[in-house]
Amino acid sequence: MTDNVIETCRLTKYYGAKAAVDQLSLTVPRGSVFAFLGRNGSGKTTTIRLLLGLETATRGTARVLGCDSQSLTPEMRNRIGYLTESHFAYGWMTIDECERFQSGGFRQWNRELFDAVIRHFGLARSSRVRHLSRGERAGVCLAMTLAPEPELLVLDDPALGLDPVARRALLEAILFVTRDERRTVFFSSHLLDDVERVADHIAILDGGVLRVLCPAEEFRRRVGAWIVRFEGPVPQLPPLAGLLGVTCLGNEMRVTVANELEAAEVALRSLSGVEIKSVPVGLDDAVVSYMDDRGRRRSLLQTIAGKTTSEPAGISPPDVGNLTPVRGLTPPGSPNE
Repeated sequence: MTDNVIETCRLTKYYGAKAAVDQLSLTVPRGSVFAFLGRNGSGKTTTIRLLLGLETATRGTARVLGCDSQSLTPEMRNRIGYLTESHFAYGWMTIDECERFQSGGFRQWNRELFDAVIRHFGLARSSRVRHLSRGERAGVCLAMTLAPEPELLVLDDPALGLDPVARRALLEAILFVTRDERRTVFFSSHLLDDVERVADHIAILDGGVLRVLCPAEEFRRRVGAWIVRFEGPVPQLPPLAGLLGVTCLGNEMRVTVANELEAAEVALRSLSGVEIKSVPVGLDDAVVSYMDDRGRRRSLLQTIAGKTTSEPAGISPPDVGNLTPVRGLTPPGSPNE
């Protein structure tokens, strides 16, 4: 049994002249909760469809549970649970009928687990799908996905569009299932507070290219932020390696940097600021800062304030130094090879 549940090597998918996924090489360890992140259009859903054999790669390979994704047999698919943001179920069915219909396609079916998820969402088996809210329908689909006790659970933005109560119920149900260390969860999400609660590994796609692949805690450690306050106007920022973004408001400047944290702090302390303080960076802040492009254009707050000063000097993509490209943070705009 391999230690990796998912392995890709230079996985690439073109639609016409556009690469939706570009030479993606990653591994997902068995027993991990792996967050697959990126902005809209970054290639997350395409990658998931390639992994599940629902799309054909232009080139490169993908293996899931040790099997080529293009050759997944019914037996292999029995070991994979797949839940999408659409939460599809036949509206004319009751929840009881949904279970009978779904269970017929699997060799094993844990009815107690199905019932537990349904109860967690406060649903009755006699309820008809067409009368359920979006969050309740998500609960039914999650129950149908978990009841076969899949070895690999693939979730494509399952909480998108759900209200806070439904989101919490969905997240709690997933957390309950992931207590089994033999089970691996691979999920994409735009809800970064949810990611922070459950993920132990993260990957970030940028324009179809892998930029980050590391444990969540390591990523959090390698992104730092400072607020510098000045007595007069905010001065020009010196060149900083790994600069992610700068926000200026009044006489304060907030600077976010990846990797080169000690050098950044030394450079900031050399400015004429009257106060400098490091500020905590949660995983959600770190991910948003990394994916955002505000550091390479004028600050929104500067624009709102009507300032006409030029962009601070030295705004550039993160410099990975001696790090290997996909084992940490890599610069937006460079190939991952």
